[in-house]
Amino acid sequence: MLEKTGIVLEGGGMRGVYTAGVHEYLLEQEIYYPYVVGVSAGASNSCNYVARQKGRGRRVNLDYLNDWRYMGLRSLVVNGSYFGLDFLFNDIPNRIDPFDFETFYRTPGVFRIGATNCRTGRTDYFDKEQLASGLLHIKASCSLPLLSPIVMINETPYLDGGIANPIPVCKALADGCEHVVVVLTQPPGYRKESISRKAKMIYRTVFRKYPALVRALENRHTHYNETVLFVEELERQGKATIIRPDGSLKLQRFEKNIELLGALFEQGYQDAALKLGKRVKAN
Repeated sequence: MLEKTGIVLEGGGMRGVYTAGVHEYLLEQEIYYPYVVGVSAGASNSCNYVARQKGRGRRVNLDYLNDWRYMGLRSLVVNGSYFGLDFLFNDIPNRIDPFDFETFYRTPGVFRIGATNCRTGRTDYFDKEQLASGLLHIKASCSLPLLSPIVMINETPYLDGGIANPIPVCKALADGCEHVVVVLTQPPGYRKESISRKAKMIYRTVFRKYPALVRALENRHTHYNETVLFVEELERQGKATIIRPDGSLKLQRFEKNIELLGALFEQGYQDAALKLGKRVKAN
């Protein structure tokens, strides 16, 4: 029974291709969870799942990697963002590889996107109905500190949803989910390390107007590690199902090796099949 089951998606930059593979399996098996919550790349990849667009997750993650507008230093210099957010959330969904907005809005169930409020240092969540004017909220959730500009929504500044709440499992539980499928993009045993003194100085300088954001950035390793332990305990209690890579593929957050990313997509697909149903071959 899926009525009170939710799926929770971690971010992770290009490691989110793993999540796209998980979604592809769910779409092919017509497994539709009524509650979806994600941050950063987890939120971005989930749009295709909610819109029921098979194959699009792989295409938008892999087919444009060699286009400078997608990701890289040139994009950072020209557009002020390492990831080309306008290219990703305007050009691709509206012109190059059309996103099915109609199905996205019509699909029943809850889809929530988390973004970090720079003033409070906490996560604000937005429902899919609030994306009616475009994908601005997804863009905010994917805006990496120092590598992307702050995104303003209703005069409130936002950045990467993974800062304050990198694995939004507690949001799913608070919203009534009795079982959660948690898709992580790091392998078992991974623990986030604290940031360096130099990084702290940079954050405190660049974001001096937002002290709560700076505190969230400095403490996110602690919150992340505690949340992973909490999710693992939920799984031991039978209240969660964790799907995550085994660590055999060594990827960087800004990985551009298409062959390696394709293998990660396939791993996500097969891991979902092993955890949630029969093993079948991905297209």
